[in-house]
Amino acid sequence: MVGWLVLRSRGGAGGGKNKKDIETGSVHISEAVDGEMWMNDNAFESEKSTAFSISINIQIDFSQKARLQPLRFKLSAICIAFTLLSLCFLPSTFPNLLGMMMRVSDCILGLWVWCCCLLLLLAAAQITDPSEVSALMAVKEKLVDPMKNLRNWKNGDPCTFNWTGVLCSDNLGSDGYFHVQELQLLNMNLSGTLAPELGQLSHLRILDFMWNELTGSIPKEIGHISTLRLLLLNGNNLSGSLPEELGYLSNLNRLQIDLNNISGEVPEALANLSSVRHLHFNNNSLSGQIPPELSQLSTLLHLLLDNNNLSGYLPPEFSNIPDLRILQLDNNNFNGSDIPASYGNFSRLAKLSLRNCSLQGAVPDLSRISSLSYLDLSQNHLTGPIPSNKLSENMTTIDLSDNQLNGSIPGSFSDLPSLQTLSVKNNLLTGPVPTNIWQNMSFGTSAKLKLDLRNNSFSIIQGDLNPPVNVTLRLGGNPVCNNANLLNISLFCGSESGEDEMRTYLNNSPAQCPIQACPTDDFYEYVPASPVPCFCAAPLRIGYRLKSPSFSYFPPYIQSFEAYVTSFLNLSLYQMSIDSYSWEKGPRLRMYLKLFPSINNKNSSAFDDSEVQRIRGIYTSWTFRGSDLFGPYELLNFTLLGPYADVNLENESKGISKGILVAIVVGGVACAVALSAVVTILITRRHARHQLAMSRKRFSSRVSLKIDGVKEFTFKEMALATDNFNSSTQVGQGGYGKVYKGTLSDKTVVAIKRAEEGSLQGQNEFLTEIKLLSRLHHRNLVSLVGFCDEEGEQMLVYEFMPNGTLRDWLSGMKFSAKVKETLNFGMRLRVALGSAKGILYLHTEAHPPVFHRDIKASNILLDSKLNAKVADFGLSRLAPVLEDEGTVPDHVSTIVKGTPGYLDPEYFLTHKLTDKSDVYSLGVVFMELLTGMQPISHGKNIVREVNMAHQSGVMFSLIDGRMGSYPSECIERFVGLALSCCYDKPEKRPSMLDVVRQLEYILKMMPETDSVSSELISYSGKSLSSSSSYSTRDPYVSSSNVSGSDLVSGVIPSITAR
Repeated sequence: MVGWLVLRSRGGAGGGKNKKDIETGSVHISEAVDGEMWMNDNAFESEKSTAFSISINIQIDFSQKARLQPLRFKLSAICIAFTLLSLCFLPSTFPNLLGMMMRVSDCILGLWVWCCCLLLLLAAAQITDPSEVSALMAVKEKLVDPMKNLRNWKNGDPCTFNWTGVLCSDNLGSDGYFHVQELQLLNMNLSGTLAPELGQLSHLRILDFMWNELTGSIPKEIGHISTLRLLLLNGNNLSGSLPEELGYLSNLNRLQIDLNNISGEVPEALANLSSVRHLHFNNNSLSGQIPPELSQLSTLLHLLLDNNNLSGYLPPEFSNIPDLRILQLDNNNFNGSDIPASYGNFSRLAKLSLRNCSLQGAVPDLSRISSLSYLDLSQNHLTGPIPSNKLSENMTTIDLSDNQLNGSIPGSFSDLPSLQTLSVKNNLLTGPVPTNIWQNMSFGTSAKLKLDLRNNSFSIIQGDLNPPVNVTLRLGGNPVCNNANLLNISLFCGSESGEDEMRTYLNNSPAQCPIQACPTDDFYEYVPASPVPCFCAAPLRIGYRLKSPSFSYFPPYIQSFEAYVTSFLNLSLYQMSIDSYSWEKGPRLRMYLKLFPSINNKNSSAFDDSEVQRIRGIYTSWTFRGSDLFGPYELLNFTLLGPYADVNLENESKGISKGILVAIVVGGVACAVALSAVVTILITRRHARHQLAMSRKRFSSRVSLKIDGVKEFTFKEMALATDNFNSSTQVGQGGYGKVYKGTLSDKTVVAIKRAEEGSLQGQNEFLTEIKLLSRLHHRNLVSLVGFCDEEGEQMLVYEFMPNGTLRDWLSGMKFSAKVKETLNFGMRLRVALGSAKGILYLHTEAHPPVFHRDIKASNILLDSKLNAKVADFGLSRLAPVLEDEGTVPDHVSTIVKGTPGYLDPEYFLTHKLTDKSDVYSLGVVFMELLTGMQPISHGKNIVREVNMAHQSGVMFSLIDGRMGSYPSECIERFVGLALSCCYDKPEKRPSMLDVVRQLEYILKMMPETDSVSSELISYSGKSLSSSSSYSTRDPYVSSSNVSGSDLVSGVIPSITAR
């Protein structure tokens, strides 16, 4: 085999245009003056199976010497060094290879050294501005990085080796270097302080440290980065005052410092931010007067100053900001200031929120603001009547509650077609209840109107008190409630509890549609708003977070949000459904959508591939920026399941960075080395496999291993037991290999794990593992019966578990055709306890101790009596042994292995496996037992979903409806145990011994009839044996009629299950 690699540097003037040079057997790179690059490989033409030729030509136009001088010298040095390396290695490697005079292993060694040396030389090439590299290192020194996110901030050049969070320019600068343009280190659990050296990143456009734990002040040096467009520091613990130097950032578009501890006054110098569109200063400790000079910001869209300690007066000049859409000043103290009458002159304002600002005086006339949709003036000291002039037809929310307003509700409020919320509670209003508000409206059945008129002086009803079902009317605390002659008055005068801000909005499939008409798996469902009845289709599932929503209550915006998204995606309204949403710290709105295909394509119930690619491209390319109301977003997931699982998304354009020449050279060389290695591997693979098989056969023929309690089987016995490994006897497949059900000569039924080629271990490793497994005996561990190590095969023989895996039972795969069997709550508790006891044995009684590392529902097997037994543990997960000093390390460092959804986050980040890693995985299994859900499904993580449901008091909405009845206290304790096992911090999790003790305690709390029963509960509500006592016990709750509860109070309402 012959291998040639030629590097040529060719200079000269001209060549101002890019060109493609295509020659057989070569790779050409052409660089023009403007930095454009082409790489064409019509190469690697194989002459014969043992020979190939590669030539790489580098053509660079050095006519602008000053611009490319640093890179030119570095490339020249690389070429010279590479030539010397070739002289050293090639003569001694390839000629010998051609003549088959050298062993293949020597060839591989030569190629390996050749490649490594070249890559080391390339790494030494400095293509990033040295001053910026120094600044980045200074930034790192000031940060504490517990998750090691910045661990690659030490190897090579930032722009060449893609340092975490660092994005560079595409082209060389006039100084011959690339420059850092983006530093995005959001949500990395970083602490420490911001380094003043950030000011040296003079080409930076985006500086993003959102959602970390940074402390200290904002460096004034940041104000020297004249190119900065986005400065995002929200969600930290920063303190100190706002530097006036930030006013120098004339190109800044967005400044977010919300959710920090920033104090002091808002600098007047910020009025110089001539390009700014978003100022988010909310949730800090800012004080003093709001500078009226901010009214000079002609490009400003959002001004958020809520939740501070601001005082003084409301600047009337704000109405002069031409494009202002959001003015949010809630929860400040403006010392009895009036609302300026000029605020009625805003030209494009959509939201005005002045809640709890100590304001007084009258409500101004806002009728001239045609774009206004959200008005909140609640919790102030406003007096006088409500202005009678008609507000914008876009109004969705009007909140004037908790003031001292008098008079009646204006008749113009009945002419607001988009109104969804009107709250005037706790005022001095009189007159009739305004029933004309809903009588004169023409809204669809999906719209909802909420009228909160509580605690006023309404005494009469105007018209019939018979609102439609989509109108919520609250009249408690009004004289009209004392009129017993009014029909149904009690329905609207009862005490109403406040609504939780954490909400879930669900679109239910049409109840009248037949179940069997739509596929019953999770990939298809009825389209909720389809104009064609019972249209069944497979939705695309999309999850994302709105980073800076301009609202604090979402229901009034649902319709306008759906309209905006579908319009942007060029879909019809019925094609979108909001699956769920919830508030997060910020506030941020986490939302999950379903997008359905069009009914016009009646021959298909799914999007075609091109449509999937189009929609995904809009989201992933950040084309969809969000409206002024809904703000920018962050894509969380774009889930492709069912008919979309095989959609090819690799056709999306992925532009190559134009200027990074060194990276292209690395790629070319890597291709050459890789091709050489592939040819070499093909030559040696069969030989190595043959040698391995022969050595195993020779070893097995002369050694007969004797291990107490474990039998050594021959390959022939294994083949006979499985009908020559017939596919009909295969019962599973895992990372080790295929699993077969076999019957030995003595009629014993066993499970045989046959290692695949990639799982084969060395002889000593395999036999050592057999010895270890033979010593592990516990009633909750799957027992090893024997092994086979012969004919180049490695097999483990285990006792057979007739009831399969726990995952089978939870997913319904064990259901028979006649009776649909499932596990009741007591049985699930015993499965949890048995699993915990098996793992506790591995941790504390095995010698040496064993960390399982891959606990999951499919590795928990059930025997004929439904006792749980843990499977798939072995040598690769041995716990650490004593060190020289006699102490035992608390972890073992290992390559991360396991199953997504079950992995301990700490183990995933640090590669440190501990006993608490197994506790976390077992906690996920507990959640599966509680809910029947999979750890990851449709983009949802079970740990997050259970946490959110528990915090919002709706945990019982997730409980598996197949569990039958159960004591509420027992379920609450089991939920609490599962959550404690899944804490992010390992030190907060219980030990496995504590887990066992708590499960034993919960089982003791179960009534005697349940704690010892092992009946199966069928879907029909009847058990295979008698279990009717469940429905008669007061402490019990049936999971078939529960979907909401308060785990703190223990109140469990009887409402429909999920």
